[in-house]
Amino acid sequence: MSILFRATAKHVSYARTTKRNFIRLTAKATQFGKRTFQSWLIESAGTLPIKRRKDHPEGEADNTVVMEALVKALGEGDAICLFPEGMSRYHPSVAPMKTGVARIASDVLTGQKDNPDFRLTLLTCSITHRQHFRSDVLVSFNPPLQLSPETHSSLLNCAPNEPAITQHAVRSLTTFLYDQITQGTITAPSWKIIRTAKAAARIYVPLGTGMGLGDWVRVVSRFASEAGFGGVGQQRSRKPSLHGSTIAAENPLIATAQWQPDPKLGEEERPENNSISDEFVETLAKDLYQNHIERLGLKDFRVLQYDTLSRRRIALRILVRIPLVAALSILALPGLVLWLPVFVTVSYFTKKHKKTGPVWDTYDEISQTKLIYGLAAGLATWLIACVTTLPFAPVTAALVPALMWMTLRWTEDLVASVRSIVALTRLLLIGKSDMNKTLLWREDIHARVMRLATERLELPATPEDFFSTKSSPGPRWDTKGGADKGRTQGLWARGTRYFSLRRRRKRDWNETMRWYDQTYLPEDES
Repeated sequence: MSILFRATAKHVSYARTTKRNFIRLTAKATQFGKRTFQSWLIESAGTLPIKRRKDHPEGEADNTVVMEALVKALGEGDAICLFPEGMSRYHPSVAPMKTGVARIASDVLTGQKDNPDFRLTLLTCSITHRQHFRSDVLVSFNPPLQLSPETHSSLLNCAPNEPAITQHAVRSLTTFLYDQITQGTITAPSWKIIRTAKAAARIYVPLGTGMGLGDWVRVVSRFASEAGFGGVGQQRSRKPSLHGSTIAAENPLIATAQWQPDPKLGEEERPENNSISDEFVETLAKDLYQNHIERLGLKDFRVLQYDTLSRRRIALRILVRIPLVAALSILALPGLVLWLPVFVTVSYFTKKHKKTGPVWDTYDEISQTKLIYGLAAGLATWLIACVTTLPFAPVTAALVPALMWMTLRWTEDLVASVRSIVALTRLLLIGKSDMNKTLLWREDIHARVMRLATERLELPATPEDFFSTKSSPGPRWDTKGGADKGRTQGLWARGTRYFSLRRRRKRDWNETMRWYDQTYLPEDES
């Protein structure tokens, strides 16, 4: 069995338990047959083209041959990688999952119905990222699901099963895989709900990067999908409680998922807590002070800082950061000259690519477009630098990449320092009476958010302790990477690792290398 993944929003990978010979990838058919490096790379990897209905409105989206090839590959012991959502897209909600994944599983098990030793393993994976330069990426793998003709006979598309039984099992399996995928990412009907969920999550657990990125995404996902911020009477999806995840974390031997067809498919049971009404949640969403602190130019942790920092200490921090900004600017300037061709090239080809089609289709390929042309421009810059300094080419070959990397790190700290100066200056200029009113406002909101989190969402009542390094339910492979990558763990680590060559020590997971926070996102992308 293997773990397969690639840079996209969601995917499912199949792998037989026996040693496989080849990995079959899939991609949308419109990426084939072009005279581009990207198209050549996709075809050279043995990728199979999948036709989408939206690309063929005339009804020519026939994938029969490709599906037969995928089923045959699995029967021969190969692994295949599919994208059940249909595409990677910049949208607030995960697209409805296609039944093709479950239908392939049904066809494979049907072809192996006389083989009692055959096992088919399905591994779901979701990728969540900010889609901004130097942002953190979360890759969530769920427990694998093993299928066999004996244990999952309802998927067999042959006698004694009736077609209705097999179709019901296919739909049930599709729903199960969809629930698995959405547990590892943030999904909601609109960006407004996600924005509200993030605001509530920051008030519920104001740890920033003191908690793992996976824990943060799961908490925001809980608020986005289960809190009911969509309005009175709106349907809410019910996900397993975070309390249950501690069992799997303490016992790593429990590594497989269990699934059987739901006898009442489509009638999802969502236990309700009558102590929290939809009107209570709707009022809370309106009272959240996100708009207020954005008008002040502050973040939630700055509001909390005001209660512990005197105005003299705030002014002192501003004075300390001013020379730091000057020093970082001098250090980063030479390297930014080398990065300029890369930024210009990426910007040009990204804008050009956006004009080739509708937003829902072009945004699907922007990340890989930036990666390919950015890499090409970077290599060209490195080659020109080596040729220009030919007598010292060996030294230049090593110095240029090192300088470009360090420039990124210096620029990250430069941007963060400038933003910190601006925020501290605003905090200093705001009157005490306004800040005291804001603090009282937050206290009232905090009490209601905690009630919502504990009673309706079944989240821990003491999040600061629950999501600490030792007691967090997420996996902890080592102290330098894994689930703790980029996490600030205690005052000693914050002091000794103030500057790291590998990555910036961020204050919160929303931080990227830009001069402002993007909190409002477009609702309509059609």
